[in-house]
Amino acid sequence: MANKFGIVLIKPQLGENIGACARSMKNFGLKKLNIVSPKFIFPNYKTKVTSVGAFDIINKDKIFKNTEDAINEFDIVISFSARKRDLNKKHITMNDFLSILNKKNDTKFGLMFGPEASGLSNQDLSYSNFVLQIPTSKKFKSLNLSHAITLICFEIFKLSNKRLLKKKGKKIRISSKGKISSILKHLIKLLEAKNFFVPSEKKRSMLININNLIYRLEPNDKELRILASIISSLSKKNINHN
Repeated sequence: MANKFGIVLIKPQLGENIGACARSMKNFGLKKLNIVSPKFIFPNYKTKVTSVGAFDIINKDKIFKNTEDAINEFDIVISFSARKRDLNKKHITMNDFLSILNKKNDTKFGLMFGPEASGLSNQDLSYSNFVLQIPTSKKFKSLNLSHAITLICFEIFKLSNKRLLKKKGKKIRISSKGKISSILKHLIKLLEAKNFFVPSEKKRSMLININNLIYRLEPNDKELRILASIISSLSKKNINHN
């Protein structure tokens, strides 16, 4: 599924941001990167350093002179902008975005991001089908370019790898309340022998707190056996000491 997507960067300003974008793309299985008129000699040293093990994506990227050429291979283009515009474009939510990706299985998507300082121009946005503003705090909406791409790549990865993300570890049965109660009674007897419940008028509330502590843990049988061994060991030491 990840092969259906391409990242389109419009006039990126910092080589290190492109490197970080490539790294995020590779983390989540995306490979196609189209770049329009980068504002520096590309690729540069900072691009290579920040891409870490994802420089192969940068080596395979395509450089375009304009936005129209960069998006021609895609069927649907979704633009990402931190601010709403007056253009007659459908603004979608993250849930809408995921729904669109799910429904259009044979569609190639271009995911377009603008320059770090100014974002996408209205001219760039005019080529898109949808505009999405990644939800953030109202007090600080601006996302770093690579961070925004990481979030979107992760959402795509989740859709593509539902089985992987749903995979669960071996189910371990929680011990019955009866088993817990038996060990708890032994522990309370040991505490009483050690005069733990002092002053006596607080014994009831202390017992409630001990019950709450042990039952809340939801131990499995193995963990309960370990707890029983600890209590038994303390009990034997107490007997030997006397």
